[in-house]
Amino acid sequence: MLESSVKVLKEGLMEKRSDGLLQLWKKKRCFLTEEGLLLHPPKQHDQQQHQNRHQITTSEPGKIKELLFSNMKTVDCVERKGKYVYFTVVMAEGKEIDFRCPQEEGWNAEITLQMVQYKNRQAILAVKSTRQKQQHLIVAHGHNIIKNSLA
Repeated sequence: MLESSVKVLKEGLMEKRSDGLLQLWKKKRCFLTEEGLLLHPPKQHDQQQHQNRHQITTSEPGKIKELLFSNMKTVDCVERKGKYVYFTVVMAEGKEIDFRCPQEEGWNAEITLQMVQYKNRQAILAVKSTRQKQQHLIVAHGHNIIKNSLA
């Protein structure tokens, strides 16, 4: 996903709970794409403000955290409290990443929707691939039958 530029479907600020002992909320500039979620430190985004709104160049991949849909298991909405909605992204390996954002931003719903669409695209590709393999086997088997009958 860290190509020279990616198409951004939604952009904005969210807060991510840190993994440290104090578990502080840290602001992140987030970019939702068809492949997952990119998390940038807010400072890094300020340097890129003059770029196209719908594309982001990933010039410093070390400071960018990627949450790919291929590695996501679920997005769980934990609670709505005050002006925030709290939710957890559960990764395939079991790691849980907590976020919060203003309720009206709807990040949890957007992430869930894009994750489901990604998984659906992958399932369709898998079915097409299986059908192509089956058709190839049928054609190859058919050629062998014709060859054997001619011999």
